[in-house]
Formats: sequence, C-alpha cells, structure tokens
Amino acid sequence: MITLIGKDLAKKGTSFIFYGPAEECESCRFKSSCVDSLEEGRKYDIIEVRDNEQKCPIHSENIVVPVEVERASIKLLTNSKNVFEGSTFRYVLIDCDEECEFKEYCVPEGLIEGDKCIIIESEGKHKGECKMGYLLNNITLAFVF
Repeated sequence: MITLIGKDLAKKGTSFIFYGPAEECESCRFKSSCVDSLEEGRKYDIIEVRDNEQKCPIHSENIVVPVEVERASIKLLTNSKNVFEGSTFRYVLIDCDEECEFKEYCVPEGLIEGDKCIIIESEGKHKGECKMGYLLNNITLAFVF
C-alpha cells in the first residue's frame, strides 16, 4: 500500500504507528493517497521509498514523499501453550492489570483484540518472571487478511 510520510522519516525499514490524521489533513488534496489508506492504531514498516515530493504543512521539512508500506510484524509475549511457527489464532488480550517491564510485549501497540494472526517465529519460553504468574512465550506474528 502507498502512503505519504515526512521526508525526514522516509527511510526503508523504518516502522511507525498511525495514530490518526491531523486536523489539517481533512482539507488536503492528498488525503485519499496519504492517510485514508492507513488504519488507526496499526504499526507499519516502510518497504520502499519513492522519489516524488509534495508539500505538506504538518511535517518538519514541509515535504512528504510517497512510500510503500505493509503492516509490521509484531513481537508478543503470550501465555498460550499452543505456540508453534505457522499456527494461526485470533489475538485475545491477556488478562493483566499489572504495570511491568514486559507490558509493551504482552499488550503491543498495533495489535487489536480479534486480529487474525500467524506465528512467523517462536523463540520459546520468556526468561523474565511475570507478576501475574503466567508462563510466557516469545513469538513474532504477522497478520492474516
């Protein structure tokens, strides 16, 4: 999918989370090719940077460039026992209200409850201790559409 991003941010391999359009985007002529293709709360990877430049009042250099993006893979700590590469599942938010150093991996940004995912890498048991007593597994997942 193609979108526009600030010239200073447009680097192959960069990841970003789309938090929604700025107010100025509503009246922009590039809105449909820029923010309309992105889903709020999702994490994307830039996989290709194009050469064309356009003016944009909200980015630091006032310039955006087209980039090709795809949904990013996500690292997740899960208490599921059935984790093996190639398996698919629907993401269920872990039942935890603790604040700890692992929270960003147990409840990662870009992943929404009910998302259909496939495990692309299983790294085995997590070595840290969970405050809730869960036995956690390290996995990397991608989205199934």
